[in-house]
Amino acid sequence: MKKNNRIGGRSIAGASKTVPAALLRSCVALFILCLNMRAMGQMGTPTPLPPSERQKAEAEGKATGALANYPHLVDITDSTGIHFEHLSSPEAKFIAESMSGGVALIDYDGDGWPDIYFTNAQSVEMALHGTKARSALFHNNHDGTFTDVTDKAGVAYPCWAMGAVVGDYNNDGWPDLLVTCLGGVVLYRNNGDGTFTDVTKVSGLAGDSGWATGAAFGDYDGDGWADLFVSHYVDFHLDDLPVFGSGKSCKYLGLDVQCGPRGLKGSPDNLYHNNGDGTFTDVSKKSGVDDPERRYGLTAIWSDFDNDGKLDLFVTNDGQANYLYQGDGTGRFVDVALTSGVAANEDGLEQANMGVALGDYLHTGRMSLLLSHFDIEYAALYRNDGKMNFTDMSIVSGIARGTQGYVGWGDAFVDFDNDGWKDFLLVNGHVYPQIDHAPTASRYLEPKCLFVNQQDGTFKNASRLAGEAIQIGQVSRGLAVGDLFNDGKMEAVIENLVGQPMILRPEGGPQNHWISFQLEGVKSNRLALNARVRATAGDLVQLGEVLSGGSYLSQHDLRIHFGLGNHERVDQAEVSWPDGKKEELTNLAADRFYVVREGQGVVSSKLSEHRVKLP
Repeated sequence: MKKNNRIGGRSIAGASKTVPAALLRSCVALFILCLNMRAMGQMGTPTPLPPSERQKAEAEGKATGALANYPHLVDITDSTGIHFEHLSSPEAKFIAESMSGGVALIDYDGDGWPDIYFTNAQSVEMALHGTKARSALFHNNHDGTFTDVTDKAGVAYPCWAMGAVVGDYNNDGWPDLLVTCLGGVVLYRNNGDGTFTDVTKVSGLAGDSGWATGAAFGDYDGDGWADLFVSHYVDFHLDDLPVFGSGKSCKYLGLDVQCGPRGLKGSPDNLYHNNGDGTFTDVSKKSGVDDPERRYGLTAIWSDFDNDGKLDLFVTNDGQANYLYQGDGTGRFVDVALTSGVAANEDGLEQANMGVALGDYLHTGRMSLLLSHFDIEYAALYRNDGKMNFTDMSIVSGIARGTQGYVGWGDAFVDFDNDGWKDFLLVNGHVYPQIDHAPTASRYLEPKCLFVNQQDGTFKNASRLAGEAIQIGQVSRGLAVGDLFNDGKMEAVIENLVGQPMILRPEGGPQNHWISFQLEGVKSNRLALNARVRATAGDLVQLGEVLSGGSYLSQHDLRIHFGLGNHERVDQAEVSWPDGKKEELTNLAADRFYVVREGQGVVSSKLSEHRVKLP
């Protein structure tokens, strides 16, 4: 979202890198920023790159080498039978009308096929008149199509919905659904019969009344029960609406636009401890994650960033410093974002920080971060160097040049060509419909961005080489990736703020091998959240993690998918369970799905499905 750039607390001299390299990167960053500073709005906000420069960045490199055989991402939405429309206000005069659109992949009926839940939201006018917006759950029919089961499931009208995440809060083996709302959260308990029950009140979560955005389940104290973190955004109320275009925080490039987040009050975050009896207790303050500064929280994700066996928590804050809470395993956290290098970019600028992609893109055994940002910025890649130290690799990796000028939201590391190296997908869409009338290259509808991993720490911009579908302008928000059709190909499900969603499927390209793991906890939480698999196939070593939340207010497939290139089997797969125990699997054939239960090894496996026929 929009903001004033300002110098944060981290100085260049304090960065963990050599001075010449830091100076070089700073100069490049300054050059990019200066290109933007030709037209300043009332907020001091620079315009994005002009069309010629942006197109040059998008088209960088010809389709040679690996890119010449890279699959095209094809829009298959129509063939799936999914009919859903996210409601929106044409003028988006209020910030709450621009932020919704999270999507969740959830195998709610336990048949091994991911189903899809789309959130929906009212406009302010609808809300003031008591008109609701219908969210939708689509059942996977195993044949390439989906059926709307929303009414039967009982999940149609949770609230003014923002995003959704998955977790098994009562450890009954059925994934539950948590929806974040303009006005708290709604927790749907999965009844195991295709229906859900709203247990928000009885679970103790009804006291959460802020504008909830990102959420994530994770067992931070290792007691076997998934706890819940909820980030909150702006203190926004329908009975006290800001006036459109009324002040500095309601202008952009001289245009009257929605107010905020600058100029509006923020809302504190919450951590809820799972009591193991179906209820939660708010432990935000005593745990140290209550956000006393009330920053504009968006997306959150749990992971063990320093590989010490204890869960840490990363929270993006819009236009303000991010949080990286280092956990001690007992429920205490300390914010180390500043010293770790992820509070702001390497020049000390606090960025928009909206979506979060987490992955080991370099095969180092450490989880790095890639954050989406506003149009005056670029997606930021923070390489995890170990021991809670990160280095901003946005420019040298090639990510910055191709993403600058877009408003990014949902993002993911995803291996579309199954070569064993994670590529990067970013979906975009502006926040101001009024931008179409501004003297700038930015437009309300924006294309997606795809970057192919070059296996050396850099990425090649393939946004114009992967087919026409990702070049279609949309106002995108949520993104979830997963193997929808159980055939070893990873699809991308995109929810748009305006209109229909888009489902992208990779077609063509190399016939590489792959392997998939579904983990089941026994002593650990049943969904095995934050369990990891380290898979070795010859000289190819990869790391994957079971994650709740992430992207932008969305939920990816909980299964861990690895592309294997030309390797026909995995020599060794080491599973690290949340309780710290490790389990070793050997000699696993490729192109199969494996269900691994804690302490029992592989309990089932199956070949990929071939009966699904798609265009």
